[in-house]
Amino acid sequence: MNKIFVLGGTGFVGRHLCEQLNRAGQRITVATRRLVNAQAIQSLPLVTPIEVDVFDEAQLARQLAGHDAVVNLIAILHGSEEAFERTHVELPERILRAARKAGVRRVIHVSALGVAVDAPSRYLRSKARGEAVFRNAAAAGLIDLTVFRPSVIFGADDRFLNLFAELQRKLPVMPLARAQARLQPVWVEDVALGMTRAISGPQSRESLGQIYEAAGPEVYTLGELARAAGAWAGVNEGRGRPVLPLPDALGWLQAALLELLPGEPLMSRDNLDSLKVDNVATGAFLGLEALGIRPAPPSGIAPGYLGHRGPRSGLDLVRRRVDTP
Repeated sequence: MNKIFVLGGTGFVGRHLCEQLNRAGQRITVATRRLVNAQAIQSLPLVTPIEVDVFDEAQLARQLAGHDAVVNLIAILHGSEEAFERTHVELPERILRAARKAGVRRVIHVSALGVAVDAPSRYLRSKARGEAVFRNAAAAGLIDLTVFRPSVIFGADDRFLNLFAELQRKLPVMPLARAQARLQPVWVEDVALGMTRAISGPQSRESLGQIYEAAGPEVYTLGELARAAGAWAGVNEGRGRPVLPLPDALGWLQAALLELLPGEPLMSRDNLDSLKVDNVATGAFLGLEALGIRPAPPSGIAPGYLGHRGPRSGLDLVRRRVDTP
Protein backbone atom coordinates (compact mmCIF):
# COMPACT_ATOMS: atom_id res chain seq x y z
CA MET A 1 0.00 0.00 0.00
CA ASN A 2 1.39 3.38 -1.07
CA LYS A 3 0.76 6.71 0.60
CA ILE A 4 -0.20 9.39 -1.93
CA PHE A 5 -0.30 13.15 -1.32
CA VAL A 6 -2.81 14.91 -3.57
CA LEU A 7 -2.93 18.66 -4.20
CA GLY A 8 -6.24 19.67 -5.76
CA GLY A 9 -7.98 16.57 -4.45
CA THR A 10 -11.23 18.41 -3.66
CA GLY A 11 -11.72 19.58 -7.25
CA PHE A 12 -13.54 17.95 -10.15
CA VAL A 13 -10.75 15.60 -11.26
CA GLY A 14 -9.34 15.28 -7.74
CA ARG A 15 -12.52 13.83 -6.26
CA HIS A 16 -12.61 11.11 -8.92
CA LEU A 17 -8.90 10.42 -8.47
CA CYS A 18 -9.39 9.97 -4.71
CA GLU A 19 -12.21 7.50 -5.36
CA GLN A 20 -10.05 5.51 -7.78
CA LEU A 21 -7.02 5.50 -5.49
CA ASN A 22 -9.21 4.47 -2.56
CA ARG A 23 -10.63 1.63 -4.64
CA ALA A 24 -7.06 0.57 -5.49
CA GLY A 25 -6.22 0.33 -1.79
CA GLN A 26 -3.93 3.36 -1.63
CA ARG A 27 -3.78 5.73 1.34
CA ILE A 28 -4.45 9.30 0.28
CA THR A 29 -3.70 12.60 1.99
CA VAL A 30 -5.61 15.50 0.46
CA ALA A 31 -4.32 19.03 1.01
CA THR A 32 -7.05 21.66 1.19
CA ARG A 33 -7.31 25.25 2.37
CA ARG A 34 -10.43 24.43 4.42
CA LEU A 35 -11.63 21.02 5.58
CA VAL A 36 -15.21 21.93 4.65
CA ASN A 37 -14.10 21.78 1.00
CA ALA A 38 -13.34 18.06 1.40
CA GLN A 39 -16.85 16.95 2.37
CA ALA A 40 -17.33 15.01 -0.87
CA ILE A 41 -14.34 12.74 -0.16
CA GLN A 42 -14.28 12.57 3.65
CA SER A 43 -16.36 9.40 3.70
CA LEU A 44 -13.74 7.47 1.70
CA PRO A 45 -12.04 5.19 4.27
CA LEU A 46 -8.48 5.64 2.99
CA VAL A 47 -8.66 9.43 2.49
CA THR A 48 -7.34 11.89 5.08
CA PRO A 49 -7.99 15.57 4.32
CA ILE A 50 -5.71 18.09 6.05
CA GLU A 51 -5.66 21.88 6.06
CA VAL A 52 -2.50 23.10 4.36
CA ASP A 53 -1.34 26.35 2.82
CA VAL A 54 0.24 24.79 -0.25
CA PHE A 55 2.16 27.99 -0.95
CA ASP A 56 3.89 27.67 2.44
CA GLU A 57 6.89 25.63 1.39
CA ALA A 58 8.02 24.62 4.88
CA GLN A 59 4.53 23.53 5.88
CA LEU A 60 4.13 21.60 2.64
CA ALA A 61 7.45 19.80 3.15
CA ARG A 62 6.43 18.73 6.67
CA GLN A 63 3.15 17.31 5.42
CA LEU A 64 4.78 15.54 2.46
CA ALA A 65 7.19 13.62 4.67
CA GLY A 66 6.46 9.88 4.72
CA HIS A 67 4.56 9.84 1.41
CA ASP A 68 5.51 7.75 -1.61
CA ALA A 69 4.20 10.11 -4.29
CA VAL A 70 2.71 13.57 -4.81
CA VAL A 71 0.05 14.46 -7.39
CA ASN A 72 -0.41 18.06 -8.53
CA LEU A 73 -3.88 18.84 -9.89
CA ILE A 74 -4.04 22.51 -8.93
CA ALA A 75 -4.92 24.83 -11.81
CA ILE A 76 -7.05 27.85 -12.66
CA LEU A 77 -8.88 28.69 -15.89
CA HIS A 78 -9.33 32.42 -15.32
CA GLY A 79 -7.21 35.18 -13.87
CA SER A 80 -4.52 37.77 -14.38
CA GLU A 81 -1.00 37.10 -15.65
CA GLU A 82 0.16 37.19 -12.02
CA ALA A 83 -2.50 34.67 -10.92
CA PHE A 84 -1.57 32.22 -13.68
CA GLU A 85 2.13 32.61 -12.87
CA ARG A 86 1.58 32.03 -9.16
CA THR A 87 -0.65 28.97 -9.61
CA HIS A 88 0.90 27.27 -12.62
CA VAL A 89 4.59 28.12 -12.25
CA GLU A 90 5.48 29.28 -8.73
CA LEU A 91 3.44 26.53 -7.07
CA PRO A 92 5.18 23.72 -9.03
CA GLU A 93 8.50 25.27 -8.00
CA ARG A 94 7.42 25.18 -4.35
CA ILE A 95 6.08 21.62 -4.67
CA LEU A 96 9.37 20.50 -6.21
CA ARG A 97 11.47 22.02 -3.44
CA ALA A 98 9.13 20.69 -0.73
CA ALA A 99 9.14 17.20 -2.24
CA ARG A 100 12.94 17.16 -2.33
CA LYS A 101 13.12 18.28 1.30
CA ALA A 102 10.64 15.55 2.26
CA GLY A 103 12.44 12.88 0.23
CA VAL A 104 9.52 12.28 -2.16
CA ARG A 105 10.76 11.41 -5.66
CA ARG A 106 7.55 10.28 -7.40
CA VAL A 107 5.58 13.13 -8.97
CA ILE A 108 2.43 13.02 -11.11
CA HIS A 109 1.67 16.37 -12.75
CA VAL A 110 -1.48 17.26 -14.68
CA SER A 111 -0.79 19.68 -17.52
CA ALA A 112 -2.96 20.25 -20.63
CA LEU A 113 -3.06 19.57 -24.34
CA GLY A 114 -1.72 22.46 -26.38
CA VAL A 115 0.80 23.74 -23.83
CA ALA A 116 3.64 25.76 -25.36
CA VAL A 117 5.73 28.71 -24.26
CA ASP A 118 4.51 30.60 -27.36
CA ALA A 119 0.85 29.50 -27.07
CA PRO A 120 -1.80 32.20 -27.66
CA SER A 121 -3.26 32.20 -24.12
CA ARG A 122 -1.90 32.99 -20.67
CA TYR A 123 -3.35 29.68 -19.47
CA LEU A 124 -1.45 27.53 -21.96
CA ARG A 125 1.80 29.49 -21.68
CA SER A 126 1.82 29.31 -17.88
CA LYS A 127 0.91 25.61 -17.90
CA ALA A 128 3.86 25.01 -20.25
CA ARG A 129 6.26 26.79 -17.89
CA GLY A 130 4.90 24.88 -14.90
CA GLU A 131 5.27 21.55 -16.68
CA ALA A 132 8.84 22.54 -17.59
CA VAL A 133 9.67 23.00 -13.89
CA PHE A 134 9.02 19.31 -13.27
CA ARG A 135 10.42 18.06 -16.58
CA ASN A 136 13.72 19.88 -16.04
CA ALA A 137 13.97 18.38 -12.55
CA ALA A 138 13.27 14.92 -13.95
CA ALA A 139 15.89 15.39 -16.68
CA ALA A 140 18.38 16.26 -13.94
CA GLY A 141 17.53 13.04 -12.11
CA LEU A 142 15.93 14.82 -9.14
CA ILE A 143 12.44 13.27 -9.40
CA ASP A 144 10.58 10.41 -11.11
CA LEU A 145 7.92 12.15 -13.18
CA THR A 146 4.78 11.29 -15.12
CA VAL A 147 2.83 14.04 -16.92
CA PHE A 148 -0.78 13.89 -18.06
CA ARG A 149 -2.01 16.29 -20.73
CA PRO A 150 -5.80 15.99 -20.86
CA SER A 151 -8.17 17.48 -23.38
CA VAL A 152 -11.34 19.07 -22.02
CA ILE A 153 -12.69 16.77 -19.30
CA PHE A 154 -16.36 15.80 -18.98
CA GLY A 155 -18.29 13.91 -16.31
CA ALA A 156 -21.44 13.97 -14.22
CA ASP A 157 -20.37 16.99 -12.16
CA ASP A 158 -18.54 18.89 -14.91
CA ARG A 159 -18.94 22.59 -15.68
CA PHE A 160 -18.70 21.95 -19.39
CA LEU A 161 -21.42 19.78 -20.93
CA ASN A 162 -23.75 20.60 -18.02
CA LEU A 163 -23.35 24.31 -18.76
CA PHE A 164 -24.05 23.84 -22.46
CA ALA A 165 -27.10 21.71 -21.66
CA GLU A 166 -28.47 24.37 -19.30
CA LEU A 167 -27.94 27.15 -21.84
CA GLN A 168 -29.65 25.05 -24.50
CA ARG A 169 -32.67 24.71 -22.20
CA LYS A 170 -32.91 28.49 -21.81
CA LEU A 171 -32.00 29.84 -25.24
CA PRO A 172 -33.80 29.31 -28.55
CA VAL A 173 -30.47 29.72 -30.38
CA MET A 174 -26.98 29.19 -28.96
CA PRO A 175 -24.59 32.05 -29.85
CA LEU A 176 -21.05 30.68 -29.58
CA ALA A 177 -17.57 32.08 -30.11
CA ARG A 178 -14.87 29.82 -31.56
CA ALA A 179 -17.54 27.34 -32.60
CA GLN A 180 -15.13 25.65 -35.04
CA ALA A 181 -12.45 24.95 -32.42
CA ARG A 182 -11.66 21.22 -32.27
CA LEU A 183 -11.66 19.25 -29.01
CA GLN A 184 -11.23 15.61 -28.03
CA PRO A 185 -13.19 15.37 -24.74
CA VAL A 186 -12.11 12.76 -22.23
CA TRP A 187 -14.17 11.20 -19.42
CA VAL A 188 -13.02 12.15 -15.95
CA GLU A 189 -13.15 8.52 -14.81
CA ASP A 190 -10.70 7.56 -17.56
CA VAL A 191 -8.29 10.34 -16.56
CA ALA A 192 -8.50 9.36 -12.88
CA LEU A 193 -8.03 5.67 -13.69
CA GLY A 194 -5.01 6.48 -15.86
CA MET A 195 -3.34 8.40 -13.04
CA THR A 196 -4.15 5.63 -10.56
CA ARG A 197 -2.54 3.03 -12.79
CA ALA A 198 0.50 5.26 -13.33
CA ILE A 199 0.91 5.50 -9.56
CA SER A 200 0.11 2.00 -8.38
CA GLY A 201 -0.91 -0.27 -11.24
CA PRO A 202 1.12 -2.82 -13.20
CA GLN A 203 2.06 -0.05 -15.66
CA SER A 204 3.51 2.21 -12.96
CA ARG A 205 7.15 1.43 -13.74
CA GLU A 206 6.62 1.91 -17.46
CA SER A 207 4.93 5.28 -16.80
CA LEU A 208 8.11 6.83 -15.36
CA GLY A 209 9.29 9.66 -17.59
CA GLN A 210 6.22 9.46 -19.82
CA ILE A 211 3.86 12.15 -21.08
CA TYR A 212 0.32 10.84 -21.64
CA GLU A 213 -2.10 12.66 -23.91
CA ALA A 214 -5.40 11.93 -22.16
CA ALA A 215 -8.02 12.28 -24.88
CA GLY A 216 -11.24 10.54 -25.82
CA PRO A 217 -11.90 8.54 -28.99
CA GLU A 218 -13.97 11.24 -30.75
CA VAL A 219 -13.09 14.72 -32.06
CA TYR A 220 -15.80 17.40 -32.04
CA THR A 221 -15.99 21.07 -32.83
CA LEU A 222 -17.07 23.23 -29.92
CA GLY A 223 -20.30 23.95 -31.77
CA GLU A 224 -21.00 20.25 -32.24
CA LEU A 225 -20.46 19.63 -28.54
CA ALA A 226 -22.72 22.53 -27.53
CA ARG A 227 -25.56 21.22 -29.68
CA ALA A 228 -24.93 17.61 -28.65
CA ALA A 229 -25.14 18.57 -24.97
CA GLY A 230 -28.64 19.92 -25.60
CA ALA A 231 -29.62 16.81 -27.54
CA TRP A 232 -28.25 14.52 -24.80
CA ALA A 233 -30.26 16.53 -22.28
CA GLY A 234 -33.45 16.01 -24.29
CA VAL A 235 -33.76 19.65 -25.38
CA ASN A 236 -36.02 20.24 -28.39
CA GLU A 237 -37.15 16.59 -28.38
CA GLY A 238 -33.57 15.38 -28.38
CA ARG A 239 -32.43 17.52 -31.32
CA GLY A 240 -30.81 20.34 -29.35
CA ARG A 241 -30.90 23.99 -30.36
CA PRO A 242 -29.20 25.55 -33.38
CA VAL A 243 -25.72 26.94 -32.72
CA LEU A 244 -24.96 30.42 -34.07
CA PRO A 245 -21.19 30.83 -34.60
CA LEU A 246 -20.01 34.32 -33.64
CA PRO A 247 -17.34 36.26 -35.52
CA ASP A 248 -14.11 36.67 -33.56
CA ALA A 249 -14.70 40.34 -32.77
CA LEU A 250 -18.20 39.70 -31.45
CA GLY A 251 -17.02 36.66 -29.50
CA TRP A 252 -14.26 38.74 -27.92
CA LEU A 253 -16.82 41.39 -26.91
CA GLN A 254 -19.14 38.72 -25.48
CA ALA A 255 -16.30 37.27 -23.39
CA ALA A 256 -15.25 40.73 -22.20
CA LEU A 257 -18.79 41.42 -20.99
CA LEU A 258 -19.01 38.01 -19.28
CA GLU A 259 -15.83 38.81 -17.37
CA LEU A 260 -17.62 41.79 -15.79
CA LEU A 261 -20.31 39.60 -14.20
CA PRO A 262 -19.84 38.55 -10.55
CA GLY A 263 -18.35 35.12 -9.88
CA GLU A 264 -16.35 32.90 -12.23
CA PRO A 265 -17.02 33.91 -15.85
CA LEU A 266 -18.68 31.47 -18.22
CA MET A 267 -16.09 32.43 -20.82
CA SER A 268 -13.08 34.75 -20.72
CA ARG A 269 -11.01 36.31 -23.46
CA ASP A 270 -8.12 34.10 -22.41
CA ASN A 271 -10.37 31.04 -22.84
CA LEU A 272 -11.03 32.19 -26.41
CA ASP A 273 -7.30 32.54 -26.99
CA SER A 274 -6.81 28.96 -25.76
CA LEU A 275 -9.37 27.81 -28.34
CA LYS A 276 -7.15 29.13 -31.13
CA VAL A 277 -5.19 25.90 -30.63
CA ASP A 278 -6.90 22.58 -31.41
CA ASN A 279 -7.41 20.69 -28.15
CA VAL A 280 -6.71 17.28 -29.67
CA ALA A 281 -4.02 14.64 -29.20
CA THR A 282 -0.94 15.11 -31.37
CA GLY A 283 -0.01 11.43 -31.43
CA ALA A 284 3.55 12.34 -30.44
CA PHE A 285 3.07 10.83 -26.98
CA LEU A 286 1.34 7.82 -25.45
CA GLY A 287 -2.40 7.82 -24.89
CA LEU A 288 -4.55 6.27 -22.18
CA GLU A 289 -4.55 3.05 -24.19
CA ALA A 290 -0.95 2.51 -23.05
CA LEU A 291 -2.33 2.25 -19.52
CA GLY A 292 -4.86 -0.40 -20.55
CA ILE A 293 -7.79 2.02 -20.89
CA ARG A 294 -10.23 2.28 -23.81
CA PRO A 295 -11.46 5.87 -23.43
CA ALA A 296 -15.23 6.27 -23.45
CA PRO A 297 -16.85 8.77 -25.83
CA PRO A 298 -19.17 11.48 -24.48
CA SER A 299 -21.98 10.03 -26.61
CA GLY A 300 -21.91 6.90 -24.44
CA ILE A 301 -21.65 8.66 -21.06
CA ALA A 302 -23.14 12.17 -21.17
CA PRO A 303 -26.77 11.20 -21.95
CA GLY A 304 -26.86 9.28 -18.68
CA TYR A 305 -26.15 12.35 -16.56
CA LEU A 306 -27.61 15.10 -18.73
CA GLY A 307 -31.01 13.49 -18.55
CA HIS A 308 -31.81 12.02 -21.98
CA ARG A 309 -31.16 8.31 -22.29
CA GLY A 310 -30.84 7.70 -25.99
CA PRO A 311 -30.22 4.34 -27.65
CA ARG A 312 -26.44 4.47 -27.00
CA SER A 313 -26.63 5.62 -23.40
CA GLY A 314 -24.87 3.31 -21.00
CA LEU A 315 -23.44 1.00 -23.66
CA ASP A 316 -19.90 2.20 -23.02
CA LEU A 317 -20.25 1.53 -19.30
CA VAL A 318 -21.18 -2.06 -20.12
CA ARG A 319 -18.34 -2.32 -22.62
CA ARG A 320 -15.85 -0.97 -20.11
CA ARG A 321 -16.83 -3.52 -17.47
CA VAL A 322 -16.28 -6.30 -20.01
CA ASP A 323 -13.15 -5.02 -21.79
CA THR A 324 -11.16 -3.05 -19.23
CA PRO A 325 -8.76 -5.16 -17.15
